[in-house]
Amino acid sequence: QVQLVESGGGLVQAGGSLKLSCAASGSTFSSYTMGWFRQAPGKEREFVAAIRWSGDTTYYADSVKGRFTISRDNAENTVYLQMNSLKPEDTAVYYCAARKSRYRMGLLSYEYDYWGQGTQVTVSY
Repeated sequence: QVQLVESGGGLVQAGGSLKLSCAASGSTFSSYTMGWFRQAPGKEREFVAAIRWSGDTTYYADSVKGRFTISRDNAENTVYLQMNSLKPEDTAVYYCAARKSRYRMGLLSYEYDYWGQGTQVTVSY
């Protein structure tokens, strides 16, 4: 069992930056692929980024590529999402997720086994 707690969300102007953190409980954090998803009002949850257990492989949605960076610190049981050049369309609740696989990335919600409670990111014009 893994418990995930996100933090770092907030209100920022367009063009600004935020860094989200997701702290995981448990000693098997390094065995999991980690992902970030987001859900805007009235829309389905969508994939944002994922990172393999070792941190050497990452994958991004086209909408955030070049602006967002996912990283992890296995010693601290934490995964991060650095978000730069934020746009109003990035406004959403951002969720951290863990998949019980070291190597399979996963772009779909059902591929992940554990979820955090989410943190709100609001980007104003």
